[in-house]
Amino acid sequence: MPLTLPPLNSLRAFEAAARTGSFVAAAEELGVSPAAISQHIRKLEDFLGKDMFLRLNNRITLTDAGHAIQLGTAAALLQISDTTLDLTADRPRSRLVISSIESVAEKWLLPRLVALSRTEPDFRFDLRVEPDPVDFDRHNVDLRLSYGVGHYPDRRVQVLARDVVQPMCSPAYLQRNPQVEVEGMAAVPGRDLLSTSWGPSFGSNPGWPSWFQRAGLPMPDMIGFQVGRSSLAIDLAREGLGVALAQRLLAEADCAEGRLVALSPLTLDLGHPYCLVHPHSKAKKRSLDLVFGWLLTSAHSHATP
Repeated sequence: MPLTLPPLNSLRAFEAAARTGSFVAAAEELGVSPAAISQHIRKLEDFLGKDMFLRLNNRITLTDAGHAIQLGTAAALLQISDTTLDLTADRPRSRLVISSIESVAEKWLLPRLVALSRTEPDFRFDLRVEPDPVDFDRHNVDLRLSYGVGHYPDRRVQVLARDVVQPMCSPAYLQRNPQVEVEGMAAVPGRDLLSTSWGPSFGSNPGWPSWFQRAGLPMPDMIGFQVGRSSLAIDLAREGLGVALAQRLLAEADCAEGRLVALSPLTLDLGHPYCLVHPHSKAKKRSLDLVFGWLLTSAHSHATP
């Protein structure tokens, strides 16, 4: 005889709402919106032909039918959860799925994940490089490094770092252009300026015209080289091809090891901060908590006043 079961996702949403006493708290626990919880509850009520909750303004209380369903299902769901934990306890630790925007993944994130892997031998990750926004549910993303706070309103968002851009070049470039070492940016010809084309999705990132205006210097008539990623501009500057308006966060290692030097203390802020984002439902995942704390600590310890 086949089992007679209500929609299981609706039952899970009901159990969380009944236990926490709040659609909002249930939504945070399950990593969905309060509206989704409400929709699941309505679906369960339609299936059973019973009201599960009395809704009074922003408060909910269980009806008699709701109490009956809770008594009959909470223990069963807990037993299923406990059995699942028992069966998966010896399973090798799964990879943490990390998604990141392009240049930050290459220049900043990957070296820190490598360092963490050396201290945590069992830690494994799947690093995906893609633009915002990403579909957490469809692609099973655990952690996202995004640009800006507005892409994921239903997820937990933590500001990681606010970056700036600054003129930078290699020591070899200065050796070939001694007048630049003496006079600074005023002596850099336009043909030696390296520029980043941010693309149509970005409208708030600074470029050379903004920097020269802020510095009170005339903007050269031309810009030499243009590339499609900020990391490539840093690479060209490191190779001595010219002066890049480089992101300081991404150029951190090159500056620390003397491959790049700043030509001016004047910086311009990027339009948005970098953020760490993850679903509320995955907050208790040990590997996520480990990486989250590691990256925040790394960003703060290298922050420039």
